[in-house]
Amino acid sequence: MQRDSVHGIWSSQFAFILAATGSAVGLGNIWKFPYITGEYGGGAFVLVYLLFVLILGIPVMMAEILLGRRGRRSPINTMRMLAREERATRLWCFPGYAGVLAGFLILSYYSVVAGEVIAYVFRAAAGVFENQTPDGVRSILYSFQGNAENLLGWHTIFVVMTMLVVARGVRSGLEKAVRFLMPLLVILLLMLVFYGMTSSGFDRAVRFLFQPDFNKLFYRANESGSVVFTLEGVWVALGHAFFTLSLGMGAIMVYGAYLHRDASIGRAALTVALADTSVGLLAGLAIFPIVFSNNMAPNAGPGLIFETLPVVFGAIPGGALVGTMFFALLLFAAWTSAISLIEPAVAWLVESRRWSRARAATVLGMLVWMLGIASIFSATGVTLGDIATRIVSLFVVVEHPLRGGIYDSNWFMLIDTLTTRILLPLGGLTVVLFVGWRMRIMAVRDEAGFASRRLFRLWYLTLRYLTPLAVLAVFIVGIIEGFLR
Repeated sequence: MQRDSVHGIWSSQFAFILAATGSAVGLGNIWKFPYITGEYGGGAFVLVYLLFVLILGIPVMMAEILLGRRGRRSPINTMRMLAREERATRLWCFPGYAGVLAGFLILSYYSVVAGEVIAYVFRAAAGVFENQTPDGVRSILYSFQGNAENLLGWHTIFVVMTMLVVARGVRSGLEKAVRFLMPLLVILLLMLVFYGMTSSGFDRAVRFLFQPDFNKLFYRANESGSVVFTLEGVWVALGHAFFTLSLGMGAIMVYGAYLHRDASIGRAALTVALADTSVGLLAGLAIFPIVFSNNMAPNAGPGLIFETLPVVFGAIPGGALVGTMFFALLLFAAWTSAISLIEPAVAWLVESRRWSRARAATVLGMLVWMLGIASIFSATGVTLGDIATRIVSLFVVVEHPLRGGIYDSNWFMLIDTLTTRILLPLGGLTVVLFVGWRMRIMAVRDEAGFASRRLFRLWYLTLRYLTPLAVLAVFIVGIIEGFLR
């Protein structure tokens, strides 16, 4: 069935691959994937991760692209239209609503972190980290995060950057941006890898990332110091395979709505998954040689970006240039992801409210900006209990601030849990069930466009049986971990 997109079409399959890869490649690829790879057994973790990408990531991505291209609308309207076409209940619209809401909420705190990255681009270029001690760099970070006005300013700049691109449309905005940003991101990453190859820590970094260690994958030390068997590394690989590809948030579905009819969905999904994984591994080869060459701890997690690496950049020859390149790389990765996070909501407003893209982007940008202020409060140490206490005190006298349980959390933690552990897995699961069990098989085969019946049957059976179990496992483990926090 032929439908046209009111938003335009990518000029080529390559443009779609760049955009989808830009959506998938974000801040998490630059620091999280290398870190968890080394933490959970290097090559052993990579093997398990790639297995989950094959049985979970690629099938779900293909299903989202398939739905998007068949509906040619925003995720909400696509699911509504296809549910009506299949004579199914409107409850199948859930993944559309969940994706739009999740993308909007994620961007509200993602933009705050990305704003910090912008600030660090200029700090590195100005040589602020030169000859700084770890305590000095930590003091710079804490001083910056404790200043709400600074955070608000950089948050505002990033939101404006994102909305300017989205407002210009598919070819004039999204496609032009990714055609410029993605090659530049890869060039910067390769330059950092080549720099790392000249350092004394490169061999150690390669072993850290690729040498299989199944003991580290399956055995961990517990609180008492005893080594016990655990599947923690497997669950981490499973969850990362799902979340790193931007699945369940409507981004891939809406990008699929702009894909040419004759483009290969399977080839596009495979290419995006390969590119996303490659960026994560290259990031490890760029970061860890620098870390090991300077005897720094590789397991610093998020702190590796803002606390550990600035110390290194301030100590090595040419550190200001290398540091500027690194934070520019982070910025471009964050920017391409942010564009995809808000596009589903913009597309929905254009279709359903007949707004112009400029108006939709402006209104949504203002809402994201305002919601981001709550994340800024989180960065400055304000908890949900503090906010609730202030609201309650407007009506009654509060003798003691609200503490304990969820009140000790902050807005950032709450939204992160709601989106990554609930909305995204449930949205992805609904997509899989709709394509695998509710759509007519002839409609699925027609849209998927497999040249080989055997390949289609393999993908379809995987999508119907194996993938739902894997997504359900991600959801259950995510909920359990959320309660155990």
